[in-house]
Amino acid sequence: MPAFDQTAETIDAFHRGRFHLVQPKGRGHRAGMDAMLLASLVDAEGAASVADLGAGAGAAGLAVAARLTDARVTLVERSPEMIAYAARSLGLAENATLAGRISLIEADVTLTGRARVAAGLVDDVFDHVIMNPPFNDAGDRKTPDALKAEAHAMTEDLFESWIRTAGAIMVPGGQLSLIARPQSIAEIIDACGRRFGGLEVTPVYPRAGENAVRILVTAIKGSRARLNLRAPLLMHDDPASHKFSAFIDDLNNGRASYPRRGR
Repeated sequence: MPAFDQTAETIDAFHRGRFHLVQPKGRGHRAGMDAMLLASLVDAEGAASVADLGAGAGAAGLAVAARLTDARVTLVERSPEMIAYAARSLGLAENATLAGRISLIEADVTLTGRARVAAGLVDDVFDHVIMNPPFNDAGDRKTPDALKAEAHAMTEDLFESWIRTAGAIMVPGGQLSLIARPQSIAEIIDACGRRFGGLEVTPVYPRAGENAVRILVTAIKGSRARLNLRAPLLMHDDPASHKFSAFIDDLNNGRASYPRRGR
């Protein structure tokens, strides 16, 4: 593994040190709460197989592997630089207990048909597929940082192409989990279409009385159940404090999961 360069990268502890992540410093996407909330949506027993689409440096996938000690996780990322950071994270001594259950695929999530299969994303393999896709409009928050722009800027029909791939690589009855901005809810529902049903949507609010800033969505492949809107999650109980609420802190640190209510 290349020597650690403290001027260009950091090694960050997550889940109170249960896993560590090598990330670019001062550029690109820096993993944080979104990835931990996404990981909390996977609630499984035994050797469940999980694909993290658009994994970046691998924060959400590693969080799943750290909390579910029998899960096997595949990180899928198209950026050679970011998949290299994920590989370096797996080489850290701090991650030795989970690295053997994690694999990497360098591939574009939007590939279809034979090209997708040739890239290693084969049909009907995974029990869970998680995703934290770029969800800013391309014109929002413009940045000269190309690595960051790629991670943050939404492309046309993004949810349609990503959810199509999730449906293809997932076993019947498997679970899709994603985190997005509330403004994308209609696109997500449309993209799930007949592929997924039983959508459960949880709005995430900073504080009581404020607008939601994220939604957590789960759905089941092949289900015909109706959509349910779950009770909201509040990031902060105290309007004057930045301290996380107790449950959000448990999710952020891998002490709890946020399972679906139904199948």
